[in-house]
Amino acid sequence: MFTKLKIFLPGESTRTILIAVCIGVLAGVAIIVFRSSVEFIHEHIFMRGRELLQIEKGGWRILLLPLLPISGMVLLIPLSLLFPGEVNGYGFTKFLRKVNLENGVIKFRTIIIKIISTALTIGTGNSAGVEGPIAQIGGALGSQIGQSFRVSGKRMKVYIAAGCAGGVAGIFNAPIAGIFFAAEIILLGTYEMSSFSILVVASAISTVVTRAYYGEVTAFSVPDYHMVNPFVEMPLYTLMAIIVGVLAVLHIRFFYMVRDWFQKMPFHPQLKPIIGALLIGTIAIFFPEVMGDGYEFIGETLSGHGVILLLLALILLKSAATAITLGSGGAGGVFAPALFIGAVIGGAFGGIVHYLLPNYTASPGAYATVGIGAFLAASTHAPMTAIFLLFEMTGNYMIIIPIMLTSILGTVTASKFYHDSIDTVDFTRDGINIHEGREVAIMRSIRVGKAITEDVDFISENANINNLLELFRISKDSFYFPVVDGTGRMVGVVSMQDVKNVLHDEEMRVCYLVGGICSRDVIMLTPDHNLYEAMQLFDVKGIEEIPVVESLENRWVLGMLRRRDVIDTYNHEVLKRGISEKAESIRMLCSTS
Repeated sequence: MFTKLKIFLPGESTRTILIAVCIGVLAGVAIIVFRSSVEFIHEHIFMRGRELLQIEKGGWRILLLPLLPISGMVLLIPLSLLFPGEVNGYGFTKFLRKVNLENGVIKFRTIIIKIISTALTIGTGNSAGVEGPIAQIGGALGSQIGQSFRVSGKRMKVYIAAGCAGGVAGIFNAPIAGIFFAAEIILLGTYEMSSFSILVVASAISTVVTRAYYGEVTAFSVPDYHMVNPFVEMPLYTLMAIIVGVLAVLHIRFFYMVRDWFQKMPFHPQLKPIIGALLIGTIAIFFPEVMGDGYEFIGETLSGHGVILLLLALILLKSAATAITLGSGGAGGVFAPALFIGAVIGGAFGGIVHYLLPNYTASPGAYATVGIGAFLAASTHAPMTAIFLLFEMTGNYMIIIPIMLTSILGTVTASKFYHDSIDTVDFTRDGINIHEGREVAIMRSIRVGKAITEDVDFISENANINNLLELFRISKDSFYFPVVDGTGRMVGVVSMQDVKNVLHDEEMRVCYLVGGICSRDVIMLTPDHNLYEAMQLFDVKGIEEIPVVESLENRWVLGMLRRRDVIDTYNHEVLKRGISEKAESIRMLCSTS
């Protein structure tokens, strides 16, 4: 009976598509709730606060402006005390770590925390973006779906990426950009066609949901674009791309410098966001454009409005405001600030070249539009996301050429001066190349000292060959022996290959000393090296054992590291992590049921 009914059940591909549809619908609904929350906080705290404090009247009342962003950070304190480590700061790096290096199990409360904390931060005027948090919210929804179906780690990663795609697609009304955001940034550019189809479906459905609620409106109103003189403007766009790449590197370095500065401040952690909000409010007294996500001012810049000197000042001030907000412990993302900085860079550059060459260049708004894509690509190292985002925002084929040029050149320039994007700095600081994948990350996390065999034999350089042959006879598992001097420090390594020429001559076996035939130019490891470095040496040198010494200066032999020991230690660590991940998944399922 069951066999007959089975033909009516959906197949694996159909089930996958249905799950992607479900993720897309949930992501779309989450966007509506998220945006409504930000708007609610902005209206009831920021706008009514301005009215209550009568800031619009100017004069001394303008000095009360910092109270508004401070209020958001004060309201954030109970949440950060209740969930320490999950609320404050730029959380997208931790999110990428969970997705790509850990089990991908994201708690349901992450959705609630991100909505509330980001709404309080941005809604009260602190400088951050909503796109990073909505990507994390969508990813958390994808993780919840994966946990419900008890999928594998690889499939869980795809579901999370699908949620991220839906989040970004719906917030920008740009489904293709959402797909490439997930592919380039979440999946690190490695995906299969089967996973790509899930991203497409989730992104499309999320966009349908948000369009049904908000209408078919883009994030920004972009004026018509046309290139006045390609022979003049293409070199100018090239120059702008290089400038953008350099400024993106400075923005990334400054962002982490400010965060490090706040971390070293000798104040209570709950006080630091308040200090950051005070600084934001102080800047906003003179430059209110830095507050919030800055979308309103981006729209003005894209329309060609804005004084060149103001735009130049805002390049630095928006970067500083974002670094202060997130570095001090405010919640939010860096996507919208990158759009803002790119717009003012392009607007300032366009204003200058249009003033100098009015008959050969487009309006400053055109350069501001292209600048958005260039800076976003350079700071995130995701040029395809930037290209398609700008194309979907404008709907203009003419803008594709300068956006492609500046996005690629901006990314190349930024990569030339600084290897990391704004999302990968912490990984590099921890010695992890996230693009290498989880397996390499595990091997990098294990030190050689954990895998060495300490019970090894070594031989003096003054021993003769017969002594060495006897050592080979009683040590069946070893093919290499460390050779030590009179002080006990290693001077070389000897193997059976080194003694083959004297095996059949008794006189030579007695007269020849081990120190005369051993290899003295040998590779060594210390306990602080990691297994990935060791495995690379095994593969490059084609050997099976490497001596481990106390340090490269003091060559006291601690043991030998064998290739099989590396593999056994790695497998044990993977098994241990797999058990803990499974236990965590079961615990999460029990807590949500």
